[in-house]
Amino acid sequence: MLVTRRTMLGLAMAAGAAMVAAPPAVAADDIVIGGSIPMTGVFAFAGVGIHAGIGDYVKIVNDAGGIKGRKIKYVYEDTGYKVDASVAAFQKLTSQEKPNFYYGDSTGFSKTINPELERNGNILMAGASFASELNDPQKYPYQFMAGPDYTAMFGVLLRYIQKTQPGAKVAFVHSDTEFGRDPIKPSTALAASLGLKVVETIVTPPGSVDVSTEVLKLRRADPDFTIFHGYVLAPIPEFITQARQMNMKSRFMGTFWSMDHSMVMKLGDVGEGFMGVMPYRYYYDTDPKAPMLAKIRQMRPEYQSTAYMQGFVTAMLFVEAAKRCVESGKELNGKNLKGCLNGIKDFDTGGLFGVPITVSGNSIPVGRVYRADMKAKTMVPVSDWIKAE
Repeated sequence: MLVTRRTMLGLAMAAGAAMVAAPPAVAADDIVIGGSIPMTGVFAFAGVGIHAGIGDYVKIVNDAGGIKGRKIKYVYEDTGYKVDASVAAFQKLTSQEKPNFYYGDSTGFSKTINPELERNGNILMAGASFASELNDPQKYPYQFMAGPDYTAMFGVLLRYIQKTQPGAKVAFVHSDTEFGRDPIKPSTALAASLGLKVVETIVTPPGSVDVSTEVLKLRRADPDFTIFHGYVLAPIPEFITQARQMNMKSRFMGTFWSMDHSMVMKLGDVGEGFMGVMPYRYYYDTDPKAPMLAKIRQMRPEYQSTAYMQGFVTAMLFVEAAKRCVESGKELNGKNLKGCLNGIKDFDTGGLFGVPITVSGNSIPVGRVYRADMKAKTMVPVSDWIKAE
C-alpha cells in the first residue's frame, strides 16, 4: 500500500510510539523472517498489528517444534513508514541476520528494493502492499501478497454488485495518489464487461476534508453504488454524511485498508450499511468454526485488527513455503521458496480465509463482501467468497 505523508497527515489514528525490543540471536539453522515494520509514524496503527500477527504465528510454529526441529526467528527494525528507513533496515538485517523471508511496509519500498532482491537471490518477500503492479511474477519474481491485489478487490466488489443488482450504476471515488489510481482503469473496463455503468469517477486530494463540490458531482451522477479507494478513513465520513443529507440512496463501499472494524465504526450512524471487500475473516467471526481464529482469540482475548490478520497470514505462507522446501530437500533460496509458495493449492488456513486458498502468480485473488451493522457493532458477511482471477 502506498500512502504518502500528506495522505495520512491529520489522521489521528496512528498508535502511540511502541517500544521496539532488540531482535533475538539467530542460530545457524534457524529459518529467518526479517521485516521493515512501521512501529511508529503515520502507519503505526497498522504496523503494530502486523508485527503482533507475525510474532504470534511464529510462536505457534515454534511451540509445535518448528519445521523439522528448525526454529523460526523473526527479526525486524522500526521504519516509521519511510522508504529510506525501510531500505536501511533491509540492508542491516540482510547483512547481519541473513533472512529467508522479508516483510516490507509499503509499495514504495517493495518497488525500490526489488533489484536488490533479484541480486541477492535468497529471499522471498511479501508485505503491506496489495498494489496491482506487484502482481507480476516476471517483474517481481521474489515477491507476493497475502491476498488479492487492488484490482482484484474491485473485481470482488463489482461481481457482487452485478449479482445483487444487474445493470447497476457505479461511481468510483479515489485519492490522487498511485495507491488511489491503481485499480481504476482496469476496473472501469471490468464493470463494462459485467454490464455495469460507471457513471462518475471522482478524484480528491488524499485526506481531503472539503468535498462539497465532489458530493454534488456524485449526486448528479446518482450511482447505485459508490466505491472508495486510496483512503484509510478521511474523506469517506464526510462524503457519506453529505450524501445522506442530500437524500442520496447510493450504497457505499471500500477496500482493505478502509475495512478494519475500528475504522468502519468511526463512521458512526452514517456508516450503517457501509460495505467492503475483505480477504480474511474478522477476529470475532465464529460461524462457521475457524480453529486458527479460535487460537488467536485464546492468545489475544482483545480484538485484533485486519492488519494483524494480514501479518499473521503472511507469516503462515512464509512458513508453509519453507516447510515444503525443507520436506522436499530443496535449498531455501528465493527461486525455490517462490516455487514452493506457488505450489500451494487448496490450502486450509484454519478458517482465516473462508475457503481453501491457492496462490496464483503473486497473489491470492479471493475475497468476501462485508456490511457494517452499527447497532451490533460488527461487520457481517453479505456474500459468498468470490474469486477474481
